[in-house]
Amino acid sequence: MSDLKSDPPIVSAASWPVRGIVGASECVLRIERRVLSGLMALLVILVLINVVTRYAGVPIYWIDEASVYTMVWLTFVGASIMTRLRLDFSVGMLTEKLSPRGVRIARIVATACVLSFALAMVWMCWTWLDPIGIASYGFDAHAYAGESFNFLYTERTQTLNWPVWILRMVMPLFAISLTLHALANLFEDLSWTPRQSRRNFPVSSPDMVN
Repeated sequence: MSDLKSDPPIVSAASWPVRGIVGASECVLRIERRVLSGLMALLVILVLINVVTRYAGVPIYWIDEASVYTMVWLTFVGASIMTRLRLDFSVGMLTEKLSPRGVRIARIVATACVLSFALAMVWMCWTWLDPIGIASYGFDAHAYAGESFNFLYTERTQTLNWPVWILRMVMPLFAISLTLHALANLFEDLSWTPRQSRRNFPVSSPDMVN
């Protein structure tokens, strides 16, 4: 029985799309890291401004809503990064008692479940946003809402007065990035490509089942 770490990558005719997906996942990961840093800085600034203005007796009401949406985007982007880095939650009570082959199978099954969830979310977002449906109405949000009862494109936020659909685009973006990262993780678990080494992420453990 060969150890998981010593399994050589499988070379196949489909290796170029595998490399392409893994490369795309790494590119998205780099972008997500910068977006995450920006969102964290923005959240800190918004909270500090909120504290100062409330203390001064001149609160800015839209900052509360902006902080909430910033936190929402921060959560989704962070969850996508954690999935690619395999830092999401895992339970090791069972897998730590398995053989290396059993751990490998458990890892593949867990990653396949994440991929299934990501694909289901992509389908849900497609149905929810219904780009073909609103395009058939000439992108007339009110006419589309009157026929479909989907008011996503007519709603606006309470204090920012921004279109709600723009802020909720984080969900389809997360679904796509999660699918991409889950595919890359699955290819690594199947030994179709070597695991990526990241010196900038020392907390990423290759021994975790997820």
